[in-house]
Amino acid sequence: METTTVSSPLSVPPGGAGARLSALDRLLGVVTPVRAGEGVTAALLAAALFLLLLAYYVIKPVREALILQHPAGAEYKSWLGAAIALLLVLLVPAYSKLADRLPRNRLVCGVTLFFASHLVLFYVASTVPGWQQSLGLSLVFFVWLGIFNMMLVAQLWAFANDIYDRERGERLFVIVGLGASVGSIAGGAIKAALSSVFDLFEMLLVGAAALVGVAWLTQVVHRREAPARSSGAASRPASPAASPSGAFALVLSHRYLTLIAGFSLIFTVVNTNGEYVLGKLIKAAAEPLVAAGSMSPADLRGFIDARYNLFFTWTNSLSFLLQLLVVSRLIRRAGFGLAFFVLPVIALLDASAAALAPALAVVFVGKVAENSTDYSLNNTLRHMLWLPTSREMKYKAKQAVDTFFVRMGDVASGAWVVIGAGALGLGVRGFVLANVVLILVWLALAWEIVRRWRELGPSEAQQP
Repeated sequence: METTTVSSPLSVPPGGAGARLSALDRLLGVVTPVRAGEGVTAALLAAALFLLLLAYYVIKPVREALILQHPAGAEYKSWLGAAIALLLVLLVPAYSKLADRLPRNRLVCGVTLFFASHLVLFYVASTVPGWQQSLGLSLVFFVWLGIFNMMLVAQLWAFANDIYDRERGERLFVIVGLGASVGSIAGGAIKAALSSVFDLFEMLLVGAAALVGVAWLTQVVHRREAPARSSGAASRPASPAASPSGAFALVLSHRYLTLIAGFSLIFTVVNTNGEYVLGKLIKAAAEPLVAAGSMSPADLRGFIDARYNLFFTWTNSLSFLLQLLVVSRLIRRAGFGLAFFVLPVIALLDASAAALAPALAVVFVGKVAENSTDYSLNNTLRHMLWLPTSREMKYKAKQAVDTFFVRMGDVASGAWVVIGAGALGLGVRGFVLANVVLILVWLALAWEIVRRWRELGPSEAQQP
């Protein structure tokens, strides 16, 4: 299949003899080493991820408003995580079949616009009298948003992995990840700024417009990078030699992929358990104030909301600074291998400190350090893991790992909370000690992943 290119600055492939650094190349060079002509594609991919995360955070309040209006809304949120995981068992194989049949640009653009069309349909449904209060609409939208967020983020990072070879990806993924960091922060700010113009459900249309922008940007990147690939490789289907293997079969039949899946599951369990401990301690800090009469029960929600706002502000701000100033430099100087151990070591120190002193201040500071490192350094490294894999693995196996296995980590954490807090009567220290054990498993998986990463050539992960 021939790929038609247009004569515009955005469609010129990077590099070339005698190429000079543009102003954009030099600007992005503050974050990570950028060669002549590489800045445009990196900025476009970062912009696409920015719009995707912005769309999610703009429409996320709609989910909360719909589900929490029902008396058992909080309980529904806990149960629906399992429903999302079950649906992914069906949706990931369906996505794999599309990846076998479609060129990457049509796959990414088509799936993105497919989800954008759903936002329009949800908006129309919200205008039907009585439907905004419908439990059915609330449940469907909650599940849909959980699937949307995971599948589209995994797909866009798979696309970035397909665009870059290993060497360029290790340098430029930091810029791409910066788009996610800024998008996460900007989503809430833009939602607040537009709230005087659009009502809650009209934000769904804002999200749909952002997804259209994501689809357009991926097409621009595809056209720009296609000429740089030999023999039209960029326009072939996502799996050049389409195999009958599904996403889950690929994960389970390749040791490297199985290790990544195990790491993703364990890491998610540890993180979600930590969020549970933080929530318990924040609520516990408010209860004595209510009991002493210095705070009314009606003010409890405001107290909790203020503590979480402070937590998210510190986490998002630190995450942005780490992504901008630290991640690239740490990876270059320490190497991928050592950098991959930074987050589990921080998590181990956090859990150990909390086991010795299970106080809110200790857990709060530890979780800020842990989550900000996760959202910046660990997020970049997790996606780098796929650079040496085949195109089929990037689009199919990555979708399974980043959606189903991550979601199963949340489900496993929820089950552990039911068992640990309910049947075993564990307190904060018990959950923290359980996390210490899980982090040791995480470190063992990280050790093996790094060992195999160093052994892999550009496409050696195709071997079992």
